[in-house]
Amino acid sequence: MSNLKTLVVGASENKERYSNMAVKMLLQYHHPVFAFGIKKGKINDTEIVTYLPEPHSIDTITLYLSPKNQESIMQTCLALKPRRIIFNPGTENPLFIQKAQEFGIEAIEACTLVMLRTKQY
Repeated sequence: MSNLKTLVVGASENKERYSNMAVKMLLQYHHPVFAFGIKKGKINDTEIVTYLPEPHSIDTITLYLSPKNQESIMQTCLALKPRRIIFNPGTENPLFIQKAQEFGIEAIEACTLVMLRTKQY
């Protein structure tokens, strides 16, 4: 297991949400997770926190927020300097993608769950 984590933005305790499924599947595939949401909570043993982690501790950000809801965290996410940001279906944001690329961050429009299942993560 790497020390670098995947930041799940939009984490939710709701088991029907893809962010919830992503946290569980990332851990199943041995990827450490930092779960960030608007409300504190838990997904199994993983705490959902309402603050973002320290820069340079995140390898991948996987987004589960609509483009409108990304505005308030875009600059903070870019400041984390992840290697890549995954824009899951429904989160695609041309401005955020452009900014990420300007920062040298790989921007991928894909599904984290599919990437994990097909060993592309």
